[in-house]
Amino acid sequence: MAKSIYVCQNCGNNSAQWLGRCPACGNWNTFVEEKPVDDKPDRKGGISADRIKKITETKGKGQATRSTKPQRISELSADSHVRWDTGLTELNRVLGGGMVEGSYILIGGEPGIGKSTLLLQALEKLAQKKKVLYVTGEESVEQIKLRAERLKVKGDELYLAAETEWEKVLTMVEESGPDILAVDSIQTMFTSEIQSAPGSVAQVREVGARLMHLAKRGGIVVILVGHVTKDGTIAGPRVLEHMVDTVLYFESVGGQSFRILRGVKNRFGSTNEIGVFDMAEEGLLEVSNPSELFLAERPMGAPGSVVVSSMEGSRPVLVELQALVTRSNLGNPRRTVLGMDSNRASILLAVLEKRLGLEIYDRDIFVNVVGGLEIDEPSCDLGLLAALASSFHNTAIDSDMLFLGEVGLTGEIRSVSRVEERLREAATMGFKRCFLPERSANLLKTKIPGMTLIPVKQVREVIEKLFLT
Repeated sequence: MAKSIYVCQNCGNNSAQWLGRCPACGNWNTFVEEKPVDDKPDRKGGISADRIKKITETKGKGQATRSTKPQRISELSADSHVRWDTGLTELNRVLGGGMVEGSYILIGGEPGIGKSTLLLQALEKLAQKKKVLYVTGEESVEQIKLRAERLKVKGDELYLAAETEWEKVLTMVEESGPDILAVDSIQTMFTSEIQSAPGSVAQVREVGARLMHLAKRGGIVVILVGHVTKDGTIAGPRVLEHMVDTVLYFESVGGQSFRILRGVKNRFGSTNEIGVFDMAEEGLLEVSNPSELFLAERPMGAPGSVVVSSMEGSRPVLVELQALVTRSNLGNPRRTVLGMDSNRASILLAVLEKRLGLEIYDRDIFVNVVGGLEIDEPSCDLGLLAALASSFHNTAIDSDMLFLGEVGLTGEIRSVSRVEERLREAATMGFKRCFLPERSANLLKTKIPGMTLIPVKQVREVIEKLFLT
């Protein structure tokens, strides 16, 4: 009889005896007793070649089982891996243009964020051209039907099933031959060959591996919904994120109604793209112009408020930066930064004090990116400096002004990428003037209608033009 092992439910580390604290990840009380997985040759991979062949034949396309023999890369063609339109432009953007046949996708997010809603809306669009099987382990099919009626979701080729046992799900796939299999969620699935509870490290790892085999050998798009831990990472072993082709995180921003779909891994596209949705009573509505959403409630004529342009993948997004500089009554003034790298903000504060002579060493500093968006590119440096100086002088900056530029330690303003796209987006939103690096202005090939450019080389030039003229 095989001896039990103890597995950390956070990182997957195992031990021959129970430990109070995991030596790998440092978490307490995460070890759970599990039976070891048998390494029988007939069970490896989880699905036999005969069953894969039956699945591909059931799909009705005459598709042969994918070859397991080595092939020359020069003889292979990527044309067969076509992209499928999900019907949601924002989702297509994050996926890199649509779902790739045979891809393996994982969607994570907090409870109630809208993962199942997003999945159901996308599957309804896909079911107009493809055969879709939606397997839920958390709800009954009647509950899914109630949500579908609220979302006005229909589709004759969208099949629902409430099941948690992998062997039964595989039988459903054999009988129906779907093009797309959605599993909500991976933490509820289990295989009877492993003697541990659903959601354990062993179950998630094993069922995840079998679903990967099904996707790659059977040519089926497999979509998983995953739970997240209290620190925001997907629950279960990290190996699950390594197995899938795409990892998407669905996030709520600032407690507001809009949601951001962000790709953190994508073998078929960029990981810098984001999709923006608005959660309404009728479901998730796509936001085609996020800049308008983030600037909707911007105060006019308020000191410390500026607008910058951040690139989210191929999309320029205009966001409002707010800074508050106030006298401190504490021995150590506070420095609070939300939505930006606090170390980057500290560097810019030092530049302000050293290069411009602003005495802010005894001031409390508060910085916020309005809307809860995270900015991680240096092109917003100049905007933050302008916002800090505006609050320090208690002088508002004109509401039709945009700031672009990276700031160095000597106070120089360095060029940024994709300036033309940023300026066009700003002009569309009604901005008339833009401070930008001199080199970026010189490299600009076309003139942006309605936009006046103000090239600068040093931060001192910006401060003098804003507050000393």
